[in-house]
Amino acid sequence: MKNIAVIGAGTMGNGIAHVFAQNGFKVHLIDIAEASLEKGMATITKNLDRMLTKEVISEADKKNTLANITTYTQLEEGVKNMDLVVEAATENIELKLKIFKQLDAVTDAKTILATNTSSISITQIAAVTNRPEKVIGMHFMNPVPIMKLVEIIRGYTTSDEVTTLIMDLSVQLGKIPTEVNDYPGFVANRILMPMINEAIETLYNGVAGVEEIDTVMKLGMAHPMGPLQLADFIGLDVCLSILNVMHDGFKNPKYAPCPLLVKMVTAKKLGIKSGEGFYDYSESRKAEKVAKSFNK
Repeated sequence: MKNIAVIGAGTMGNGIAHVFAQNGFKVHLIDIAEASLEKGMATITKNLDRMLTKEVISEADKKNTLANITTYTQLEEGVKNMDLVVEAATENIELKLKIFKQLDAVTDAKTILATNTSSISITQIAAVTNRPEKVIGMHFMNPVPIMKLVEIIRGYTTSDEVTTLIMDLSVQLGKIPTEVNDYPGFVANRILMPMINEAIETLYNGVAGVEEIDTVMKLGMAHPMGPLQLADFIGLDVCLSILNVMHDGFKNPKYAPCPLLVKMVTAKKLGIKSGEGFYDYSESRKAEKVAKSFNK
């Protein structure tokens, strides 16, 4: 397995392409927008430069990594003769189903189809294809070049052979794969998102302020960043989408998103990506300044 296509040149897609290319795989990075591909390649180059400065890689490593990536705006052309396709498009069920229907029609029958979804059912995605046994979840963590974990999610009919192949492939990338079964939110987000949602509820109910909540979790629970800062980093729209998937999937009110989260997403206060969430990022991408809305 040497030829990998990655669909989506955003934060997760370019990170996944980077990691495969750095480990010697030939990568086709696909996005419908040429500007997104240019931005994605610029991000990969910037991250490689950072690694070069820290002497994690050599100049030759950087050159080879970039040479291993070819960009495409046409899906059918980009996925031709690929061993594996990893979909990393927006966390939207309709979009993912559309992509997988198309992938099933234009890829070789032997091609394994993976999705980087963080919450959507692998079984549901696989059901729109004629190869459900070859559909699997590869949930990378952000930032992909740094984070070691990959959640490997088996759909209801994902084969043992495909699961073993993808587990072994993840190890080749220097990652630590963890196999989980296909339930809403899997493991990572089933545990993480209720915590983030509860932090937002704590703020919403006036128990404590933004910095105070994050400080308690950083200093008291040894988290590298507080849950509200983490929500900003992930994107509040993504958090809301995942909570909605779990709420719909389990029909359990404990997964219902906090009204404050819903309101912030409606107002397009999405975190770092929009310049404001629980913190103000107009001057720095670091969570150094609480957003005006939450100032005491």
